Amino acid sequence: MMVLVAIGGFFGAILRFMIALHINKRLVGTWIVNITGSVLLAYLFHLHQQENISDGIWAIAGIGFCGAFTTFSTFGNETIMLIQENKYKQAVRYVVSSLVISIGSAAIVLHLLTSTN
Repeated sequence: MMVLVAIGGFFGAILRFMIALHINKRLVGTWIVNITGSVLLAYLFHLHQQENISDGIWAIAGIGFCGAFTTFSTFGNETIMLIQENKYKQAVRYVVSSLVISIGSAAIVLHLLTSTN
């Protein structure tokens, strides 16, 4: 199982890096990655809970890929950097919007998926 998580993590980390290079704006790239990763993880979680994907696919895609694709450590570091630069309003907007949109999007996806069954 750990090998499957590692394989998924490998691809998740690479995709996150490629998005960061393409967007070339750290805050925006991290924000987009964390929100899309939250939505994807909610969808995969639902599929796994409904037994529509195997434990192996869950390990690769949910745990490995999404775990490496999303990045709480970068989010935390960027928030601290904003605070150190005395950009308090931007730091608050970044934290609040990241949390509300990521969690809200995941909740909406799960709600929509569970209400259709």
